[in-house]
Amino acid sequence: MGAVLWLIDTVLSIYIWILIASAVLSWLVAFNVINTHNRYVYQIMDFLHRVTDPLLRPIRRILPDLGGIDISPIILILIIKFIQLEIHELYVKFLLG
Repeated sequence: MGAVLWLIDTVLSIYIWILIASAVLSWLVAFNVINTHNRYVYQIMDFLHRVTDPLLRPIRRILPDLGGIDISPIILILIIKFIQLEIHELYVKFLLG
């Protein structure tokens, strides 16, 4: 049971870093720092979009329009952190119980 909880926690931590990378990359594209016509940049952007968009889309539907500011990654990170906190508490109960 402990190994499964550790694995879930690790996957969630990796997903948080993927969300951060996606947000930073979108800022770099918005400020025209990187060229989206580059094949490798496009592949990275496509991968990050495919991985993060399914969980961000429902949050974006609920949030009001903030004038070009997308806070859905922050909301998702907070949700993931809450889940991780619950996993840590469950792990402690598993160890002590």
